[in-house]
Amino acid sequence: MRVVILGAGVIGVTSAWYLAQAGHEVTVIDRQPGPALETSFANAGEISPGYASPWAAPGIPMKAIKWLFMHHAPLIINARPDPAKIQWVARMLMNCTSSAYAINKSRMVRLAEYSRDCMMQLRADTGISYDERTQGTLQLFRTQKQVDAAAKDIKVLKADGVPFEVLDAAGCVAAEPGLAPSLGKIAGGLRLPGDETGDCFKFTNRLADMAQAAGVTFRYGVGIDRLERQGDRIVAVHTTAGRIEGDSFVLAMGSYSPAFAREFGMRLPVYPVKGYSITVPIVDAARAPVSTVMDETYKIAITRLGDRIRVGGMAEISGFNNTLHERRKATLQHSVEDLFGGAADQSRATFWSGLRPMTPDGTPIVGRSTVANLFLNTGHGTLGWTMAAGSGRVLADMISGRVAEIETGDLGYARYQRRGRRMAAATLHPARA
Repeated sequence: MRVVILGAGVIGVTSAWYLAQAGHEVTVIDRQPGPALETSFANAGEISPGYASPWAAPGIPMKAIKWLFMHHAPLIINARPDPAKIQWVARMLMNCTSSAYAINKSRMVRLAEYSRDCMMQLRADTGISYDERTQGTLQLFRTQKQVDAAAKDIKVLKADGVPFEVLDAAGCVAAEPGLAPSLGKIAGGLRLPGDETGDCFKFTNRLADMAQAAGVTFRYGVGIDRLERQGDRIVAVHTTAGRIEGDSFVLAMGSYSPAFAREFGMRLPVYPVKGYSITVPIVDAARAPVSTVMDETYKIAITRLGDRIRVGGMAEISGFNNTLHERRKATLQHSVEDLFGGAADQSRATFWSGLRPMTPDGTPIVGRSTVANLFLNTGHGTLGWTMAAGSGRVLADMISGRVAEIETGDLGYARYQRRGRRMAAATLHPARA
């Protein structure tokens, strides 16, 4: 089968790899001159299935108000009126209930755990390297209130059988010795020993090379204009390099996916939530992290990538813009220097921003669309790197007509269609809702 993938980020490339392994003829199209040059370029570097959680959670609305007024704010909302932004935020707030959180986190952890297993197998099969480490993630709490609030996450981790360790301050330092000078700032931590780290850009480029060697065609520097539909099927994609035909098509364009789905009547609730990162060279390895530390106060991940530290985080709801604000860089530097002071040379920091494709319920959209041969693999938010291998494998199984190894019925676009029908029914027949 001829499969055309739109997008050469980590999601598109992993999809291409698994589809090629399944025997399909695969073409990947991207406007950039190479793979992983947008959202996948300099993300936080963590593969954290245990930390896979929706942003929509009980208490988030009140926390969000407080965050907006912090000096080193983890949340920034542009005040400019934007109907798409307002609608997306409203839908996210509707998911800020205990029941919705438990459902959303459980399905996110399911996909993320499977993805980690797929990554381990991929690494064993190919020998791919990407500054990977398998030493877990430490969620660091600076206050007792944060320690207490972790109970809801621990409940879901237990239910899903995810290994974890609850640590006191001394336990956090034992797991991450570089934290020793910051012992007095630590109230406790939640360690997820099954989590991994790695450079997403390196991984995506090396996997693209292997996919190309396996027969995948990559068309870089090619703009995508529109999809051509005949009857109930897509027959071609129109690009700046001409018309490209296929039997099946995969929309893996991150935050730009909704624009291409809209012409077929689909309203993908994917919004670009901007994140920032800095990458700094290590100058004192003894003071540096050994894996990933999640600074819960500032919602920032501090990750060891070989001889570098990647510091990533924040959520800026400002639409499609990649402006680099020095104040955001200062927040990233404050977090890492406050915990791992002197580990890295901040004068040589490289600063980056990317647009995370977020859904309001946190779970990506992986599976069939309303068009027979158009498949979706988008909306992974902050967890594209964590969920990439599993999402690619699941999608390849679907396109190949195989039953996926995990439950996928609640991962696709259909969940939003069902929700829309329920909301319509509640409006028309409030007594039945």
